[in-house]
Amino acid sequence: MKTTLELPDDLFVEAKATAARRRISLKTLFTRALERELRPQATEPSTGRFEVDAQGWPLLRRPPGSQPMVTNEFINELRDSEGI
Repeated sequence: MKTTLELPDDLFVEAKATAARRRISLKTLFTRALERELRPQATEPSTGRFEVDAQGWPLLRRPPGSQPMVTNEFINELRDSEGI
C-alpha cells in the first residue's frame, strides 16, 4: 500500500542516511521501525540470550565481566599459524 507521510526534515535526512549505511531502502527501514513499534515482542529475540545493537543486529549477550573470546592476540596467533 502506498501512502504519503509528512516528516520533519532532520528526521528524514537521518532516516535516509541510516538506510544508506545499512544498504537498505527507506521502505525497509520504515517497515522495520513500525514493526518494532507496533509489535515489539514479535521482533525482539525470544530469549534473554540476545541483545540488539544500534544497527538492529542481534548479538549474543556475554556474562558481565567476561572477556571477548576473539581477541587481537588470538587473531594474530591464527595468522602466524597460517603464515599470513
